[in-house]
Amino acid sequence: MSNAEPSLSEQQEIRLEKLDKLREYNVNPFPYEYDVTHYSQDILDNEDHYLTDTPDEPEDAERVSVAGRVMTRRIMGKAAFFTLQDSKGTIQVYIRRDDVTTEELGTDNYNKIFKKLTDIGDYVGIKGFVFKTGTGETTIHAETFDFLGKTVRPIPTPKEVENEAGETVTYDAFTDKEQRYRQRYVDLIVNPEVRDVFVKRTQMVQTMRNFMNERGYLEVETPILQPIYGGASARPFVTHHNALDIDLYLRIANELYLKRLIVGGFDGVYEFSKDFRNEGLSRFHNPEFTQVELYVAWKDYNWMMDFMEKMVEHVAQTLHGSTRVKVGEHEIDFKAPWPRIPMYEAIENETGHDLSDKSDDEILKIAKELHIELEDGMGKGKLIDEIFGEYVEPKLIQPTFITDYPIEMSPLAKKHRTKEGLVERFEAICNGKEIANAFTELNDPVDQRERFEEQARLRAGGDEEAMTVDEDFLRAIEYGMPPTAGIGIGIDRLAMIMTNSDSIRDVLFFPQMRPE
Repeated sequence: MSNAEPSLSEQQEIRLEKLDKLREYNVNPFPYEYDVTHYSQDILDNEDHYLTDTPDEPEDAERVSVAGRVMTRRIMGKAAFFTLQDSKGTIQVYIRRDDVTTEELGTDNYNKIFKKLTDIGDYVGIKGFVFKTGTGETTIHAETFDFLGKTVRPIPTPKEVENEAGETVTYDAFTDKEQRYRQRYVDLIVNPEVRDVFVKRTQMVQTMRNFMNERGYLEVETPILQPIYGGASARPFVTHHNALDIDLYLRIANELYLKRLIVGGFDGVYEFSKDFRNEGLSRFHNPEFTQVELYVAWKDYNWMMDFMEKMVEHVAQTLHGSTRVKVGEHEIDFKAPWPRIPMYEAIENETGHDLSDKSDDEILKIAKELHIELEDGMGKGKLIDEIFGEYVEPKLIQPTFITDYPIEMSPLAKKHRTKEGLVERFEAICNGKEIANAFTELNDPVDQRERFEEQARLRAGGDEEAMTVDEDFLRAIEYGMPPTAGIGIGIDRLAMIMTNSDSIRDVLFFPQMRPE
């Protein structure tokens, strides 16, 4: 074998040979269990409880049992230091040949199993006591060493080398974004700070869940496979049910099912749901995404604005200890109350055009003047939405409620009680993107049927995202639906903000990617 660095396939071949060697020594490369009693970060956080004065065995020291991956090694003959990484962090381990000798393997447990057959990335188990090295590093002195899992494919290990100019150059760092998204399992191993993003995401969801539970709202589940998709303007994914021989749709929203439960007599229901929209990929869009939808009887959109800003303020405070969150170059303050601006006013502020009394043709002309990209089948609502998205939304960095939308944009929202042609709807915008959408819900079955039929006309005219008529939902609200406020909050986008992440893919463990 040459002295050149082995290729990946050669390294895999070498590790497979080591796998066979382990079995020759009667070492199971993939044992069934291990008794873990402690974790790295817990030991480091409470080191005074565990520390002894000397690396020699103290009689009264508390023993710890840890397991994880070997991430670095420094072998010095009959002793070695290595770094062990577990689910909570990393800790240094000191291991000596004579301390980990076993009856079955003798000194080969160190000389052969640890030194020659253990690689970076392998899982091992250590039992021992805690001490500080001469350099002051908290370390586990190993009294036993157990092999727990062989990695056959080498883990990327960054190497820092000084070039001819005296500059430090890093090689083999696992930094390519696309590769990290495709191989999130490797990303989590070699870039452990990524875990913090997902821990914060989980804490965010749990905080929101607790906030709603404490107010008596019931968490429920509704169908993902639906015979008629609705609750949003989007193209669905289609699948086929063989036994029933019917096409079904992956839900684009869970709104219509949750409102059926309000009809059924629940005062407040919510669901954290996976929804699916057959749309393009971008920094802010993944075809599979998570949102929470909440519906509360006897309330309106004004109440829901108060509710949302208090809940998100509470989330920021819980995750960051402050209502202020650093997001890119901005500091966003979630302290309530947030500004509330009617949509037409927001558009006029940025474009100089008052769209409030304009006809479809007039709005089309304005859209052309504003260089809005036009598509076939665009109605008044779609044009206004595009103008807003182009000229207003990107400029709203601090959390802001945009209120009182044109009726053409909101087929499920109740008509505004005082403003003709508008509905009681708001969107919460933050860091230049929508993070929530909410209505005073439409509970008039006659009005709702007319809105559905208008959507059907838009669909026939070429708008593939227009809603379809849902006869069962109409039947449900014909039985009577109380005044209700509803909201959908985008969990992925809110997580982006709360974790200072630049792309939606950074807050999804396994984002959708083109096939390799």
